[in-house]
Amino acid sequence: MCDEKNLTPEEKWERATLANNFIFYKVMYNNPDVCKELLEILLQIKIDHIQMHSEETVEIDYGKKGVRLDVYATGAEKAFNIEMQASDTGELPERSRYYQGILDVQQLNSGDDYRELKDSYIIFICVPDIFRKGLAKYSFENICLEDNSIKLKDRAYKMFYIARNYDKIFDERQKAFLKLVISNKSTDSFGDKVSKLVEDAKHNIQWRRQYMEWERQMAYKYREGHEDGLAEGKKAGILEGSQQKAIEAALILVKEFNIEPEIAAKKMNAPLEKLLQLLK
Repeated sequence: MCDEKNLTPEEKWERATLANNFIFYKVMYNNPDVCKELLEILLQIKIDHIQMHSEETVEIDYGKKGVRLDVYATGAEKAFNIEMQASDTGELPERSRYYQGILDVQQLNSGDDYRELKDSYIIFICVPDIFRKGLAKYSFENICLEDNSIKLKDRAYKMFYIARNYDKIFDERQKAFLKLVISNKSTDSFGDKVSKLVEDAKHNIQWRRQYMEWERQMAYKYREGHEDGLAEGKKAGILEGSQQKAIEAALILVKEFNIEPEIAAKKMNAPLEKLLQLLK
């Protein structure tokens, strides 16, 4: 099996499926009816309508971290953010917390009552089981630790669907969609519709060019970070032997993907002390 990181941008595009977040965004954003149907399948609720908002980085304040919302939609009383996540970056719980705050800030203007906040849904469709407990769906809302029957009722929900565990979910439509994500095989009419849209997206010349440019920029940043990390590490006398590649990989995760050093070091099996020293 060919390692994904060794593929050219063209090869990655040819192999891309719905699990690719670029493809997922293009399909959902340009087909609001399909996005609405997917939300209804995942949340098992009826939605009056949705308004799609473009993928963008929302800046909260000068000097503060912005956030890129992939598929961001609002209805009359609800707000949704859906993310396709092909790998475990180690910080999805924290990211879901941050995204939820962003959605709330976007909804209220000065003087608005807090009760005007929409129900907020942060949804991650993950390929791997990031919680490693074998479930196909992990749902979270705020409850009282002293009495679990008491809910905060802040109408804020976080949901993680695990495509790899699709066979453990009871709802047949949810199961069919998660199977489509992990296997690229449709087993129902909604899957047929989405699969057709994925193929149409891959034949879109403009989107293909956008993807190629994005991949080339990422590859350039990777090489730049790799070379800088190697040079700085050697200069500082930090990198040696088998630690070198692990430190370089962890350094890129921190610099290019804003992953915390502790998480990056753990994921790459790199010594945290030396990673922190190199970052300084």
